[in-house]
Amino acid sequence: MAHRRTLAAALALCGALALTACDNGEDNAQPPAGPGAPGAGTATTAPATPGTPATPATASAKATPGPAKTPAKKPAPSAPKPAETKAPAPGATCDHKMPISPDEIAVYRYTPEGGFLSLIVKHGNWGCGTPDSDGAPFETIGVETFIPLDQAAHITVTNPIVTSTENQKIGVQEFLDWLEAHPNSGLVFKYHLGADAAIDTLDQVFTP
Repeated sequence: MAHRRTLAAALALCGALALTACDNGEDNAQPPAGPGAPGAGTATTAPATPGTPATPATASAKATPGPAKTPAKKPAPSAPKPAETKAPAPGATCDHKMPISPDEIAVYRYTPEGGFLSLIVKHGNWGCGTPDSDGAPFETIGVETFIPLDQAAHITVTNPIVTSTENQKIGVQEFLDWLEAHPNSGLVFKYHLGADAAIDTLDQVFTP
């Protein structure tokens, strides 16, 4: 019996040793790879040699700037045209501020109001030139006034009252009839006042 126990114990010891040897063999078969381990250099990739850095895509995409554009010049403003000088009217150098004519009137109408006959007239003076040369206008001044007319006054007229360029004598009533048929004509007459402050002489001034 004692012999059997010793044999069993020996067998158990051998089995334990055998297992320990197997474990040690596996650990020795795959040693950890280290910097100095055989074959380590073949498995490790060598670091790449640093080269020129790649050009950024944005740098290559930028186009080379072309020549700067010159802004179009605006046309220079043209010089203002000199003001046109109008030709002076005939006799424009004459004095328009001459005094009112003392013995000439423009006759427009007549009225019998107030119990006596009166001519409705305007005073004024001649414009540039003279009525005998270039038909200068008689420029009236102020408002209409009344001047009594003597019913026996001496009256002479020309065109358009009569067909003539020289004064022709007509009667007072004939003259009044023409004024009634042609009111506001503004024909110019030289006149003279009698002692009663009424017109006793009336001569038309011919104008072409």
